Amino acid sequence: MLRSQPVIGSIEQDRRGSEEPLPRRWTVFGVVSVALLMASIDQTSVATALPAIQHDLGGSLAWTSWTITVYALGQIMAMPIAGKLSDQFGRKNIFLAAIVLFTVTSLCAGMAGDIAILIIVRVFQGMAAGAIMPSATGIVADQFGRDRDRAIGLFTSIFPIGAIIGPIVGGVLVTYTSWRAIFLINLPLGVLLLILVPVLIRRTPRTRAAHHIDLKGIGLLCGLLLSTMTTITALGTPGDLRLQVTAAAVAGVVAAVLGWRFLRHARRDPDAVVPMRLLRGRTFGVMNTVNVMFGAAALGFGTLVPIYAESRYGIVPLAAGGLLAIRAIGMISLSSLSVFLLRRTGHRILMVAGFALMIVGLVLLALPPQGLAAQAWLSLAAGITGLGMGMAAPASNNASLHLAPREIASITGLRGMFRQSGAIVSISVTTALLSVSTEPGITQAFVFAVFAVILLAAVPLILSMPDHRGSW
Repeated sequence: MLRSQPVIGSIEQDRRGSEEPLPRRWTVFGVVSVALLMASIDQTSVATALPAIQHDLGGSLAWTSWTITVYALGQIMAMPIAGKLSDQFGRKNIFLAAIVLFTVTSLCAGMAGDIAILIIVRVFQGMAAGAIMPSATGIVADQFGRDRDRAIGLFTSIFPIGAIIGPIVGGVLVTYTSWRAIFLINLPLGVLLLILVPVLIRRTPRTRAAHHIDLKGIGLLCGLLLSTMTTITALGTPGDLRLQVTAAAVAGVVAAVLGWRFLRHARRDPDAVVPMRLLRGRTFGVMNTVNVMFGAAALGFGTLVPIYAESRYGIVPLAAGGLLAIRAIGMISLSSLSVFLLRRTGHRILMVAGFALMIVGLVLLALPPQGLAAQAWLSLAAGITGLGMGMAAPASNNASLHLAPREIASITGLRGMFRQSGAIVSISVTTALLSVSTEPGITQAFVFAVFAVILLAAVPLILSMPDHRGSW
């Protein structure tokens, strides 16, 4: 297997710039965290507003639920592209462009008078949200210099916070105002960010002169992701089996052709939006595979646990949703410890320990309650899984970044794309199984056991990767 090589020159050359943390780094950290939190909240808060949106704009619940699906799809498409452009044109520029797009699309979503228009707007809002993550991560790395590893680890806790407060914010706004407020509340925050960011951040570094945008690569990547997601969605959506198979087969052929052309383009074009060197090798290639497995098991878990609690144990929706809050609390509680230990232990041992905890939590979910009430048993399992995510996430987010500090945004974008793709695959396949199952609760228990096996299979891959201790 090919070894991953440092991307722009050697690692030591990558470190020659100023490594001193900047004076206003924590202020900048807080500002970009607001943007990331805003994008995270908009991913979860809309779920509470689906009935209200359906009542107001019409359309079936299936069409209304697309307002969530296309947001995730927009994120997947934007993450790797925005990561590359952030490294090439400066993280600050792409971050500001993402905030502008997110603010404008929030206004359009809040004013939408038709479900089709809302769905289209949510695609572009998801793309803006996807662009925020890699560009913001790059900004944090630039601000913290030699402490960038710890800062990026702490940045991991933003998304679970959004997962906790998103449904709460959505429920309050829908109850006391309107579903439109979920989007319109972003406007003052977006304007504030557009004022503060240019003042706090003077400039951000670039990997090379901004003279070439890989439009062909961007087109191939978007087509590949769209056709792949169409294949998965067709197989995972209940309906006419013949129509499903036909649509999936056509989309699958298109995805295969576009995937072959994209990989050939990535090998040949040195300025490709996703260069081949970030896709293969003992570090990058293995880590991309691990991210798909992590997304399938850990992120897919988040969507499926409330359904499992309701269908197998008859737990009320509010209590079932609370299991995600318990998981998020567990994740946040250990993420700071993981960040502290990262330089001493390296990322491998923390990832293995975190994956082991997640495996235990998933196995407990699959098993019937032992000596506890169902709610307490599921809470225990969700909490252990959250502890595992808190231990593994900062380490996995730092793994491989030390090889290319100047391309942090590109690597972060790819990481998000692979994780979200894994999550969508696992959710779609599980949904398809549940739709034909006579005992969906038992079926889902087996799914959690499969998730545990997937994480167990990832452990040898993690151990095969080169480790890194200390700062980078």
